[in-house]
Amino acid sequence: MPRFHARAWFPAVLLLALHAPGARAGEGAPTGDASAEIQALIARMGESACRFQRNGRWHDAAEAQAHLQRKYDWARRRGMSGDAEAFIERAASRSSLTGRPYRVACAGQPERDAGEWFRAQLRDLRADHQSATQPR
Repeated sequence: MPRFHARAWFPAVLLLALHAPGARAGEGAPTGDASAEIQALIARMGESACRFQRNGRWHDAAEAQAHLQRKYDWARRRGMSGDAEAFIERAASRSSLTGRPYRVACAGQPERDAGEWFRAQLRDLRADHQSATQPR
């Protein structure tokens, strides 16, 4: 009986997820702002010291950052990336292979869904950007 190799199916599953109805809210290549936000979200994960669970296994922040960067790079090469919200929903919240939600555990905080964690990070990122660009 042939063995199932998850890595062999990853591109096809991600392709289907990103082409699902409503999946391409930010159709095509991301704008400069969207790309910068997505890169900042990926970097925040790597700098967070949080643990990241995918498909039942926990990974450190650097491994999570590398995984999310690979998913984002794969989607960008195929012109399937959108805005930061689409990235969170389609790539950073759940496994493209199994559909299982990702989880994030940070010291001193309750474990939570990765989508929730990334949406909070995006709100903070935008608030920081807005306060930095406000005239004084």
